[in-house]
Amino acid sequence: MDGSLVEPDWLPLTMDELRPLLAQFPELGAPARIVSASPRPFSAAGVVVTGNSRAFIKRHHRTVRDREGLLEEHRFLAHLLEHGASVPHVLRSHSGETAFEAGEWTYEVHGIPAGIDLYEDAISWTPFRSAAHAHSAGAALARLHLAAKDFDASPRKPRPLIASFTIFAAGDPAAAMKRYLASRPSLAPNKAVHASANQALDLLAPFHAELLPYLAALSPLWTHNDLHASNIFWSDPGRYRGWHAHATSIIDFGLADRTNAVHDIAHAIERNIVEWLALVNNPNRADDVPVHFNHLEALLDGYECVRPLSSEESSALAPMVALCHAEFALSEADYFLGALHSEEKARMAYDGWLVGHASWFSSAPGRKLLGALRRRAVRKDLLHAGRKETRAAQP
Repeated sequence: MDGSLVEPDWLPLTMDELRPLLAQFPELGAPARIVSASPRPFSAAGVVVTGNSRAFIKRHHRTVRDREGLLEEHRFLAHLLEHGASVPHVLRSHSGETAFEAGEWTYEVHGIPAGIDLYEDAISWTPFRSAAHAHSAGAALARLHLAAKDFDASPRKPRPLIASFTIFAAGDPAAAMKRYLASRPSLAPNKAVHASANQALDLLAPFHAELLPYLAALSPLWTHNDLHASNIFWSDPGRYRGWHAHATSIIDFGLADRTNAVHDIAHAIERNIVEWLALVNNPNRADDVPVHFNHLEALLDGYECVRPLSSEESSALAPMVALCHAEFALSEADYFLGALHSEEKARMAYDGWLVGHASWFSSAPGRKLLGALRRRAVRKDLLHAGRKETRAAQP
């Protein structure tokens, strides 16, 4: 929540619950020991050594992910694998299932992806270790987008902990916000959530106006929406804490949804380039929040060496960075209220993150970040114009 370690919301996996689950995977064998427990707060997960192999197993509360919700993610992962993306392989049971409900819990079992969990202890909103990592992460995200291109599933149903893009994808964000809140029973009656949502709409209105002319050019695409360094596996770390390692696999597709490529890139910038935890710990020191501009350029250069952005996508990126976190902040509030019944934690999401992040983009470093993205878009337009003139002048 604020960068400090706390007790997890969900009890860790146990051998007693793993035995009947893994009995449905005879090729894995029985569980032998649990060798790691994920520090992520929204589920219980860990690497399990079995009689014949290793697997990553995740347990969700059914209010967060039921079987249908997991299958939305699993179909996307299957498509990505079929189209050459390096992502985890969701294992099928002897009956062909990939999502399993038992009482109030839902389980999924993954193969271990290629690479090393170099950022195992890193939390969101902390930076890459090097510009080389940022460049490699950008290239990996672009390859993921190319693999996702022909996945034509509908957007996900309203669920907690999904980074969707509907409110500011609309011509009338206020009406779209009302629909978003009304479709989530834990948010709809909460007056404090509505007040923060209205405040965020006012703060973000200039960025929506900036984005609006480019919305039609942003092709729908199923996207990851949580590309932090800790959601990437890396090659052999080698020397210098692995500063020159390259991305080998992208993991954790729990926030995935049908958005667009610019929305996904914006999330990657928001997750890795801005050290938001400084704002959480000192909300009155917005000007002191670090922004890693060298990593920003490296991330985008890496992306565009694989999938160059169109002129419209480049121009949409600055306002999208300011807007992209809004729906996930509300989705986190939905989780904290609906699954954990914690008004205190929900307040951090709808006030500290939704309103706090929206406000920050009017600070000096926030304006500087968006200015850097706008200048990059202008340089791209000038370069394209120069190339057109050169081609036109050729005999």
